[in-house]
Amino acid sequence: MRFIAKAILVAVVSSGLSAAPGHAGEAETALLRTYIGGWSGSGVLRGGDQPEAFNCRLMVTQGRLIKINYAGRCSLVNMNLSVSGTISFNDEANRYEATMRSNVGLSAAAVGSKQGSSITFKLSEKQSDRVGTPVKIDSVLQLSGKQIVVDFTVELNRSGQTLTTTVPFSRQ
Repeated sequence: MRFIAKAILVAVVSSGLSAAPGHAGEAETALLRTYIGGWSGSGVLRGGDQPEAFNCRLMVTQGRLIKINYAGRCSLVNMNLSVSGTISFNDEANRYEATMRSNVGLSAAAVGSKQGSSITFKLSEKQSDRVGTPVKIDSVLQLSGKQIVVDFTVELNRSGQTLTTTVPFSRQ
C-alpha cells in the first residue's frame, strides 16, 4: 500500500507536469503567474481495502525566467509524500509543459492544452516501482480560475487493483 500511495502522489501533483526553454508570450506567462501562492486540497482515495482521506498542500512560486515552480506534499495514513517540478509555456512548440519528480524516484512530463482560461494537463505513464512492479498512472491536472483540480487513477498491473481520487485545491 505504501508504493500505491506514492504512485498516487506522483499522479496527483504531477498530472500535468516538461518545461523546455522558450520565451512565453506575456498572456501565457501572466496566466501561469495567477497560480502563484499556497494551495490545499483533500479527497478520498478509493479502491483499496477501505476509502482513505487524502490531504495535500501545494506551493507555487515564481521560477527562473518564464517558469513557475511547484512543491507539493500529501499525507495518507501516517505517510508523507512529496513532489516538485516546473510549469511553463514553450513558444517554439506553442504549448504548456510541465515536469515532475518525487521523493520515491518517479518522474514524469506532460503537455498542457488551453481551453478558455483553463489549462489542462493529461498524463498517462507506465512505470515500475523500486522492486519492479509495473504501475500505470493516468491523471488530469486542471488549472482553472480560482482552483486546481487533479483527477487520477493508479493501476497496479500485477494485482489489477485500481485506486482513484479527485483532489480539488483552493487557495489557502
